Amino acid sequence: MLSMRETFLETTEQILDADPDVAIVLADISAAQLAGAARRHPDRVINVGIREQLLVSAGAGLALAGLRPIVHTFPSFLVERGFEQIKLDFSHQELGGVLVSYGASYDMPTAGRTHQSPGDVALIDSLPSWTVHVPGHPAEARRLLLESIPGDGRVYLRLSAQENASPHLGVGFTRLRSGARGVVVAVGPVLDRVLRAVSGLDLTVLYASTIRPFDAAGLRSAVLSSASSVVMVEPYLAGTSAYWVSEALSDVPHRLRSLGVRRDAEVRSYGEIADHDLAHGLDAGSLGLSIREFLGE
Repeated sequence: MLSMRETFLETTEQILDADPDVAIVLADISAAQLAGAARRHPDRVINVGIREQLLVSAGAGLALAGLRPIVHTFPSFLVERGFEQIKLDFSHQELGGVLVSYGASYDMPTAGRTHQSPGDVALIDSLPSWTVHVPGHPAEARRLLLESIPGDGRVYLRLSAQENASPHLGVGFTRLRSGARGVVVAVGPVLDRVLRAVSGLDLTVLYASTIRPFDAAGLRSAVLSSASSVVMVEPYLAGTSAYWVSEALSDVPHRLRSLGVRRDAEVRSYGEIADHDLAHGLDAGSLGLSIREFLGE
């Protein structure tokens, strides 16, 4: 089975061949894999080199010219380094495009802090009218990319090296389990770990591969049919969705535990992805302890 990144590149090549109104802008990352598409469509596969602010601005320029741009690199370069251009060139001018990152929060630990971006979704979240997809499986990544091409909306598609065993292709929050003690929301590639963590607990489990717009109705329905203890497990900065949970349950007394990449300290080790999961409490064992402690088990 292809990885999320491989699936994205294969699907993008198919889109470029089929739709003359789609272009992709690269900053060296993935240029080699799209070399064939670049030969076939030299005016619509554009590599600006390691100029990430230009990468974003060029994508916005293509949108102004009537094309549907896909803009792709690692999240620390795409969202963090290019944030001013995202804010001004896309959002402020109300232009549409599909920003696609690969690397998630710490998928490339040996590359160090320069390639880590746990705050990317929080940054995008500071701008209005963005759709944010966080697929947990290559099949979800393909479907979400294909759905992002039509129209003129602003989309951020966050790809990861980590993935779940099976896809879930529902819209909004998909209820995978029902329970009476509370609600756990798993976003993207943390789902399988969450399911292991809550094994034996009487909890409702919701899953989302699209986290913005936030499915307020889905969360309310789950909470009102269970208990008002909510755990959000997100594979990026802990608490990123806390505001949206609060808004969704503004008239419902509730408790919230936000789990994700820790805010209190920077993890400076290299190691493997699993070492960073453990350091941030995002491995199945740590998640289970955090959830049980929150529930008073």
